[in-house]
Amino acid sequence: MIRSKSTPSKTTAAKGAKAPATMHPWRFRTLIFFIGLAFGGLVLRLAWIQVIDPDRLRQEGDMRSLRTTETQAVRGMISDRNGEQLAVSVPVEAVWADPKTVHESGAISNERAWQALSEVLKVDLKTLKERVANPKKRFVYLQRQVTPAVAEYIKGLKLGGVFLRPESRRFYPTGEISAHLVGVTNIDGHGIEGIERSYDDWLTATPGEMRVRKDRHGRVIEQLGIVKEGKDANDLHLSIDQRAQSIAYRALKKTTDENMATSGSMVMLDIKTGEVLAMVNTPSYNPNNRGQYQTFRVRNRVVTDTYEPGSTVKPLIVLSALAAGVTDWKEVFDTSGLIIGGKQIRDVHRMNSGTIYDILRYSSNIGMSRIALRMQAQDMINTLSMFGFGIESGSGLMGETGGMLPQRRRWSDIERATLGFGYGLRVTPLQLASAYSTLANSGCRVPISVVKLDKAPQCEQVVNRTNAQAMINALEYVVDQGIPKAKVPGYRVGGKSGTARVAVAGGYGKDYMAWFAGFAPVSNPRYAMVVVINEPKGNAYYGGAVAAPAFAEAMGGILQLFNVRPDAEPAMTPNNNSKLARQEAPLVPRT
Repeated sequence: MIRSKSTPSKTTAAKGAKAPATMHPWRFRTLIFFIGLAFGGLVLRLAWIQVIDPDRLRQEGDMRSLRTTETQAVRGMISDRNGEQLAVSVPVEAVWADPKTVHESGAISNERAWQALSEVLKVDLKTLKERVANPKKRFVYLQRQVTPAVAEYIKGLKLGGVFLRPESRRFYPTGEISAHLVGVTNIDGHGIEGIERSYDDWLTATPGEMRVRKDRHGRVIEQLGIVKEGKDANDLHLSIDQRAQSIAYRALKKTTDENMATSGSMVMLDIKTGEVLAMVNTPSYNPNNRGQYQTFRVRNRVVTDTYEPGSTVKPLIVLSALAAGVTDWKEVFDTSGLIIGGKQIRDVHRMNSGTIYDILRYSSNIGMSRIALRMQAQDMINTLSMFGFGIESGSGLMGETGGMLPQRRRWSDIERATLGFGYGLRVTPLQLASAYSTLANSGCRVPISVVKLDKAPQCEQVVNRTNAQAMINALEYVVDQGIPKAKVPGYRVGGKSGTARVAVAGGYGKDYMAWFAGFAPVSNPRYAMVVVINEPKGNAYYGGAVAAPAFAEAMGGILQLFNVRPDAEPAMTPNNNSKLARQEAPLVPRT
């Protein structure tokens, strides 16, 4: 009989097994206490930060994210009287770097990207690296006023620490044609020449300040409001007509080139309003090309340069003599020869005698000397002052000079005589244009303006109206009989040419100034124009041969441009039945 194996009893098994571990109550409670203490501390800290004292951390956060940025200020637009743009601001970008970020990001070692940046900016690679070499700096310009296309290319380089900021650049659509009048700004957008400088405050906008929040990459994520209101720029409408400006510049440039002149200037005024319709100079420059910015090119010679006006001043001296009562239109003067103080006065066109008409027509220095010697020098100075010589025109253009009228206690006979034919004083082309505009306006002077006017200003009668109207017709006779190159087909023109030697140290040199000053149409004078050609080097140098053709070309084109009706009446002469008709002159000259 087989016996089965016996199994241990339950009592034996219980004695041999290990009893299960149990948690002591005090340990559990201690753990729960510390966990609760930590959680309570966090709750208290959170309450302290968010409820009791939230300002400090808020301030810390704001110091890292809040920034004050300037709103972009766009300079005002300059346009002509018809709204044609002469100067506008276009959006561009400035490339700048944070050297500290460049070094921290490791971008300084990205040679390929820096080489590409050097090529697109056209700046030497070594120069670029030197600008960001100091890691303590936080801001440095790499290039100003780059085009949007270049800016997009630079963005694609993804150079750490190299950024873009918006700015504006001045653009001049008319280029060299209006450069001297409009002027130019510097790289920071402030006017340094011409209208840009004269009206800089008017054209400049003041940027405002805005509070924004930025992320760690410098991107604006929230606009919090305006801190400071900015001031908008003002637009400026000039008096010039760009079409007339183009016609005048083309005629002047052609003349200076053909005569190989050092420089030339032309200015045209509206006789009734005093507005400048055209103002040009040669040589000129392109204000969009900074490389052409040279002193001799950027100077607006119409208002900055002064010259002796020569024979163009003779009509004004005659008006002074008529006002003083020392002569009249019928008197015949001896013009056969004259010596004053041992110096001989000479004429280009010799004649033995003549009236004021002949003296003006043949531009007789002898005849003018005899007229001037009958007056006190101060009488002539006063008349020239009333026409605007010796004082600024009031145009407001930067760099304008008042010219020079001599003031002496004692005058010699030769000084009075030479003053009578335009030597011993200095005027700007704008002053002479203003004088002829006053004369053509029947002796009534209006202020000069380079800004478009809403209505014509009040004029001031500076000379006798009857004498001025007689002089208008006399100057028509001068052009008709003596200066054929100044004639404009279909229109009656009045004017006077002038030729003066260029003053040098110790006397006069061999070069000449060629002038022509005139107005049209004589039947109803609308526009006055002065042309001066400085030091012509061609075969001719007289004003009637050099400056008059430019006047005729420009004046003819502008009269047609403005649809001025051609004159139907014949030109005035002393011999026809017109306002110039006079009695037979006496046979014996008046002394």
